[in-house]
Parts: sequence; C-alpha cells; structure tokens
Amino acid sequence: MSDSSNDPNIGPANLAEPLRRAIGERYLTYALSTIMDRALPDARDGLKPVHRRILYAMRELKLSPTGGFRKSAKISGDVMGNYHPHGDAAIYDAMARLAQDFNVRYPLVDGQGNFGNIDGDNPAASRYTEARLTRIAETMMEGLNEDAVDFRDNYDGTLTEPVVLPAAFPNLLANGSSGIAVGMATNIPPHNIDELIGACLHLIKTPDARDETLLNYIPGPDFPTGGVIVEPRENIQEAYRTGRGAFRLRARWEREDLGRGQWQIVVTEIPYQVQKSRLIEKIAELIQLKKIPILGDIRDESADDIRLIIEPKTKNVDPDVLMGTLFKQSDLEVRFSLNMNVLIDGRTPKVCSLKEVLRAFLDHRREVLLRRSRFRLGKIDHRLEVLEGFIIAFLNLDRVIDIIRYDEDPKAALMREDWGLEHPRAMSEADYRSPAPGDGELTETQTDAILNMRLRSLRRLEEIELQRERDALMEERAGIEDLLENEGVQWSAIADQLRETRTQFGKKSDGGARRTDFSDATEIEDVPLEAMIEREPITVVCSQMGWIRAMSGHIDLTRELKFKDGDGPRFIFHAETTDRLLLLGANGRFFTLPASQLPGGRGMGEPVRLMVDLPNESEIISLFIHKPGSKLLLASSAGDGFVVNADEVIAQTRAGKQALNVRGDVHAKVCHHVEGDHVACVGENRKVLVFSLEELPEMARGKGVRLQKYKDGGLSDATTFTLADGLSWLDPAGRTRTETDLTEWLGKRAGTGRMAPRGFPRDNRFT
Repeated sequence: MSDSSNDPNIGPANLAEPLRRAIGERYLTYALSTIMDRALPDARDGLKPVHRRILYAMRELKLSPTGGFRKSAKISGDVMGNYHPHGDAAIYDAMARLAQDFNVRYPLVDGQGNFGNIDGDNPAASRYTEARLTRIAETMMEGLNEDAVDFRDNYDGTLTEPVVLPAAFPNLLANGSSGIAVGMATNIPPHNIDELIGACLHLIKTPDARDETLLNYIPGPDFPTGGVIVEPRENIQEAYRTGRGAFRLRARWEREDLGRGQWQIVVTEIPYQVQKSRLIEKIAELIQLKKIPILGDIRDESADDIRLIIEPKTKNVDPDVLMGTLFKQSDLEVRFSLNMNVLIDGRTPKVCSLKEVLRAFLDHRREVLLRRSRFRLGKIDHRLEVLEGFIIAFLNLDRVIDIIRYDEDPKAALMREDWGLEHPRAMSEADYRSPAPGDGELTETQTDAILNMRLRSLRRLEEIELQRERDALMEERAGIEDLLENEGVQWSAIADQLRETRTQFGKKSDGGARRTDFSDATEIEDVPLEAMIEREPITVVCSQMGWIRAMSGHIDLTRELKFKDGDGPRFIFHAETTDRLLLLGANGRFFTLPASQLPGGRGMGEPVRLMVDLPNESEIISLFIHKPGSKLLLASSAGDGFVVNADEVIAQTRAGKQALNVRGDVHAKVCHHVEGDHVACVGENRKVLVFSLEELPEMARGKGVRLQKYKDGGLSDATTFTLADGLSWLDPAGRTRTETDLTEWLGKRAGTGRMAPRGFPRDNRFT
C-alpha cells in the first residue's frame, strides 16, 4: 500500500483515515454532545442547557414575576437567536413544560394562555401565548450579577451565558428530570422542597449521615398530580441508596354513597404523566370488551380538578375488588422508574444516590456563597476607598474648592496634594488602610469621585452620613472576612439561606404541602372471570351460518325464533352467564367463548367469527357448555379419534387451541361428552361397530387412533353409552328406540362393523 502522505491529490482539507476510526471519533463526539448538552441535567441546578438558557433569556428580557408578560414567540426567538441554535418548536415545547403545573412540581415559568392540559392536549401556538418568570425561578438566578457562577461565550461568541445557575434550592430533585442520551438515560421524580431542605439542613449538621437517615426527611417523591405511592419502604430505601429503582403509584379514589344501597367510585387524582383522556379511553375499551364484567361505566365530570366517576355493574360488587382489577388492567396504577443519572460538576455522568445528589447541591451552594462574598468584598473595598476620599475632601473642603476653582488641571493637582492625617476623623479605623499611593495622597478613584460630587452634597449632614456608611461597611467587611476564613460560618450562612427559601416555598406556602401520600398496597388476588360475573340464566342460540346470541332467561327450546333470510337454527341450549362455551371448528381447533360476553338476544346476534379466529372455510362442528373435569370423544371424518379432558382444550386467546390434528380433505366430525363404558361408531356405509371405551387412548392433542375401518367413505357419527342400558337413537318418526342386544355389532376397535339395525335413522346419526 502506497503512502497517502505523498499523494498530491490529498490535501489538508481531504485527508484519508480508516473508516472505523472516522466513525468512532465522530460518534463519540455526538454521544458526548448528547450527554452533556442535551439529555442529562446538571446535579447543581437540575437543569438541561435548553431550560437554563430559557430562564436566563427571560431574565435578560426583564420578565420578572411582578412585571408584564411577553409573547412566547418573542421568548423562544431570543433563546434561539442568542443562546440555543435549535428549532424554535423544541424551545417552545421545553418552555411550555416549565409552565405546566401538572408536569412540574414547582413551575419556573408563569404562562398566560393555553399551555396544554392533563388530557394530553398540546399548548397553543407560541404567537398566542405569553409568559414570565415565577418567584421560585427568580431564586434560581439570585447572584448572577455578583459573579456567583462562571459565564461562557454563546454559540457565536457575541454574548455570554451562565454555565450553571446559582440555584437557591435543589431543583434537580424538586422538579425532577427525564431524558434519553446515547447509551444512558435519566428519570428523576419530583420531590417536596420543604422535605428536601430539611434533608439538606441535616446533611449540613451531619455530613456523614446515612442514606436511610435522609429518608426520615424525604420519604419519597411528591408528584404534582398527587396520587398514592404503594411501594414498600425497603424498596424506596434501596432505590435512593443505589440511584436506581421504581415506585408504584396509584390513583386516589373514594367510595361515594348515592343512597338506597347505590354507590359509585370517584377518582380525584390520577398518576403522574398519565393523560386523562387516554386513561378514560382505555377503561372504556375494557368495558366494551367485557374484560371486567363487574365494571359498569366510566364518565368524566372534571372541571379544574379531577373527577372521574366509575360505576359498578351492580351494587353488590366489592369496591376494593373492582379497583384492584382496574389497577392491574389500566393506568390507574403505574410504575415510575427512578434513574438518577446526572452530570457531576457539569461534566461527568454518574448514577448518584440521594445523598450524593444533595451533597453536589450543597457544595455548589458553598461555591456560590464564597464567590458572592468575594465579589461583595471587592465592592466594599471600592466603596471604602471612595468614602475615605470624600471624608478627606470634607476635612479640607476649602483647599479642594480652591484647587478645583483655580487650577488648570484639578485632577492632577488633587492627586499631588499631600492632605495629611491631622484630623482625627480622617482615619478612625486603625485596622483599615486605603490603597493610596502614599499616606495623605488621593488615588485616582478617589479623585474622580470628588470631582463628580454634587455641590449640594457639601453639607455637614452629608459628612455624618459618610462616617456612618463607612462604619457600617467596615463592620460588614469584617463579617465577610470571618465567613471566608471559617468553614463553619459558611455552612451556617448556607443553612440560613435554605431556611429563608423554606419559609417562602415550604409546606406553609401556597401549594407547598405534600400532595402524594403513602399507603400499604392492598393486593387483590386474581379474581376468576366467573367470580366477577353476576349469575343469570340465558339461552344460547347459534344459527347455521354462525350468528350467535344470548337471550335472557331459559326460554322454551322448541319456540320458533327469528333468523336472517336463508339461515336457520343450529344450536340452542340453556346456560348461565358464568359459563364458558367450547366451540369446535372443522379444523380440529377449540375456541372458548365466555357466556357473559355473548351479544344480547334483541337482534340476530353477531357472527361468531368476529369473536374468535375461526376460518371462513371451517364449519362449526359443535358448541356446548364446558364442564370442568369432563371427558370428550373427538373423531375425524376419516374415522380416527381419541378421548380428551375438557380442561385441556380451554383456550385463552382468540386463536383457540388445536386438539384434533387433521390435514387434506379430513376434518373434525364428532365431539360428544363421554358417558358410559362403550363406543358406538357408524360410517357412511351404514355399518355400525361397538367396542369398549378402554380401547381409546386419552390425549391432549393428536390425530388419534382408528375407530372403524372403511373401504369407501368415512365416519358419520360416534357416541358413548353404557352397554347394559343399550344403544338408543331416534327413529324417523322422532321416537326413541333402544337396542339392548348388541352382540352382533360388538367387536374390537378398528373393525368394519355390521349393517345398522332395522329402523336406524337414514342420516346415520345417533342423536
């Protein structure tokens, strides 16, 4: 292979490199960008870059909580143009979420207009809505003008933006966060500020506190939509200790008495991030499919609050059983995953424990405190320097006026003059020395301040005020120096700041009380479908074309019923709503039909093929009530068969369950309950064979064994009976005939048999 470095066609802008390395480096760059600049929040302020830029841009627009609103389009446009070069739709969506009180525990944006709702409706377009900051968002940015955090250039270098916000409270846990990066994700639930600050104060007092101890202050998440957490405490402890886990969250409900024994369930809070409209659709679907027979109806009576009405089928239903079933089959109970994967110091992704996240916040607050204190110290020193110059000017007022009035260059003259320190008030603080070039000389800063001083300030009263201000600043400066030198004083100041935040936004403030409660999970055992159905008599009717219905009560089976043109009766029998029906198709497949889910008998019913996956070419061979523990005789048209336990052919799905294997032109022919000790078969050739039931095997599925041998044709019918009672059939006149002497037709299984007795039906069927 030739050296590409000597190829004249390859220049600096067109360098060759291995594909594997090229793709690897570029994908790694993309992954790091996604992790650090998009998907994972910073542990210090709990914000992703887009949210941080939105808040900072709104601050720059002076959208304070007490000021006016601005169009959301203006805000998202400024964010996009100045700090976040991405789509304005994505920026607006992120801003809208910060204003949704059902998504964010402590909204950082105060929205005016349609910002979406808990039903899942989207916010109105940005040109129709307005926004400003909330009070709690302002506390996130306190100290930005006091060098509290580092700033960096924006994407085009024309402006600067904060790397992180000062954050007066642990916003990461207070409002939570979620995101999917490359190879990692995060999902943090919201918590209560009062509890978080309580844990922070404990951590300040006891830095080596255990995670379990912190749970005495933070028992668990506090979702904006309320609800009830039913996760065991040990699971919550493990989740917060490792940073990974899950919480089971249920809707809050109560039983409302309607009088006369009637009642309904009222749901007042639904789980976090569950869309109300989608929840109602899901429960309505359960009602339509009759998956919860004890559930009658659901309706939405919500206004500003949540009020879902769930009606039972009858007043005899147990409310706990009904709600337990709904918890299992709908989003009235959800599992919220915890994955505290955050950026430590804004750079390193790490799955943190509860203690580590709070520690990161407190360390950040200490850094903010130190930086603001140093900034304030610099401001005090500058003011003290100016104040000393003012005092010197007042003590030598005549000379200052004379210089300013007659000197061509008063600034230089004032700085050259040796003012001396004769007056006792000139330097009353022995521990403070102004940064003058020499004793008695004015600095440039002092000189500029004197020259800019107003004439009306030249009063005796003003001199007293200057002395008082200087003394106060000296006292404040001493306090700041003590703070910078003593770590204990620093943590005490941080604790005071946290208590102040707690007073503003804690449990005693509006909306600050805990919304999510804790409860032991009342587990409802899996209730059989039959147990949830009210037992009522019905009459099952299935036509020749497969239209099925359930008529109320036990009607006369000989009564004439209406069917569609060209259709007629096929199966009709008495049953109860708690029964399960077994349907055998010509393809040898059994299907299960709950009697409670059959269409009503007011019309012609519905095609059974809409309820189960029975192919159109497969005829219905048999339809009957399932009797647990009973045995069935199955046989194909080819004369093969076996005995199967009825419990083995119960199907749990629409697809059914294969029992009798058939192929080609062979199809299922016979399905009867086994009663007696012998089997009787009759072929299309009218030959009858009787043999012992013991010769048939019992199987769950298969082709079976040969029942009767035929030269031509196949099996017409088969049945079981007790030999001692004789074999019965209906003659052409509809009378029952019984043949007790069956010696002529007795034989071994798979024999050919003898011609049927005199009077045997011409359709070659026993029933």
